[in-house]
Amino acid sequence: MAGNLLPAEAAPRLDRTLLGLRRREREAVEQRDLLVGVPADGVVLRQVADEIAHAGPDLHGEVRRRRCDELVDVVDRRLDAKLGLGGLGHRRDATALAFAPVRHRLPADVLLLVTVLFWSFNFTVVKYALTHGWEPLSYSSLRFAVGAVLFSAFTYAREHSLRVERVDLRLMLAAAALGIWLNQLTFAYSVRLTTASTVALMFGTFPIFVALIAVGFRLERLHPRHWVATVVSFLGVGLVAAGASSGLSGDLGGILLGLGASLTWAGYSVAMGPLMRRYSPFRISAFMLVVGSIPLLVTAAHQLVEQDWAGLSTLAWACFLYSLFFSLVFTNIWWFTAIDRVGAARASLYVNLQPFLGAFFALAVLSEEMGLVQIVGGIVIAAGILLARQARPPAPSPD
Repeated sequence: MAGNLLPAEAAPRLDRTLLGLRRREREAVEQRDLLVGVPADGVVLRQVADEIAHAGPDLHGEVRRRRCDELVDVVDRRLDAKLGLGGLGHRRDATALAFAPVRHRLPADVLLLVTVLFWSFNFTVVKYALTHGWEPLSYSSLRFAVGAVLFSAFTYAREHSLRVERVDLRLMLAAAALGIWLNQLTFAYSVRLTTASTVALMFGTFPIFVALIAVGFRLERLHPRHWVATVVSFLGVGLVAAGASSGLSGDLGGILLGLGASLTWAGYSVAMGPLMRRYSPFRISAFMLVVGSIPLLVTAAHQLVEQDWAGLSTLAWACFLYSLFFSLVFTNIWWFTAIDRVGAARASLYVNLQPFLGAFFALAVLSEEMGLVQIVGGIVIAAGILLARQARPPAPSPD
């Protein structure tokens, strides 16, 4: 032990010094061998960590009004994870605290880009799964039920609570029904009824729907140019529909359901805004996944019973695992981690890539066909997105 290496005459001096630092009060002090083994900054860091840990509950409400470089509420969690505090108010020994390894973090932009790439490829994955044995609701309900358990476990380990206030329950229940249950019903059947590339392009209307919902609930006023962007975007949707390989009548159901999926996700996103002032996005998402997966399972009960589980190929199961982990669990963690660092404004820039990357993957992997009219429609939707962004300047980047 480090204390055994001290000269005999140094021990009394060290005791007197420690008593002096503690205002000469007689109280139990740590063993000398424990203190000598920890650098001075490690001792200070331990004291700061204790203070932050005990003040943790008071800080969580404050952080929602701060910039990302002032994230007080994550300090205690990051100290827990990186410095070995073992949870709020529960300390491990000082040596583990002082010498805990510091992990390298990927840049936030890398996390955002990787997440959007995985989300974009999911259109192709789901289309393959639904044409190779999976029933639409069996696939979605099982994916979200398992994902809810895994993501909630991660969030509980991270935050030590999944509690939400009673006053927020009505909004959160409505958002879960809209953003999980109805969104998955419309998305699964849209992919079933039309091409994956067409559904991906329908999600290009997402920022337009977000703006319209915000106006409808009087959350903001839009620049006139944004109304032009709305007309341009839906003109693009009309061109995509008109150029569908099966004709407008053949793909109309899938196109309308694709628009419904984009609309429900936009409503869910708007509802997240006020909630994120009081809770972390991890806790909100965990709550929504658990609550939303329940009616989804009930709706899917018949298909779950009728599903030919033995007939699913290895690749069909691989598609399910991809959608579960790389389009739900892992990507949610990466997405919210990146938003914690750079804010939602920069993250939204990457979301705009999803419809076009999704269409590209579907064309390249599934060999789907896209005629000239649909290509022009995709370009028009992109023009609408650009007009919308110019009409409503993004919030300043928190970094």
